[in-house]
Amino acid sequence: DCRIRVGEAAQNFAILRRIALNLLKNEKTAKLGIATKRMKAAWSADYLAKVLGLPI
Repeated sequence: DCRIRVGEAAQNFAILRRIALNLLKNEKTAKLGIATKRMKAAWSADYLAKVLGLPI
């Protein structure tokens, strides 16, 4: 039932995951691991905006 496996969706999601990973790696204000940065971005809208480069 997972639609990611249909058509080009798997490649598209792989690109999105790579972009998200690169954004987290490039964020240098918090000296944390990638997994911790992911959790922090999920918990805090301000930190998520900082990772995405959006104005707060």
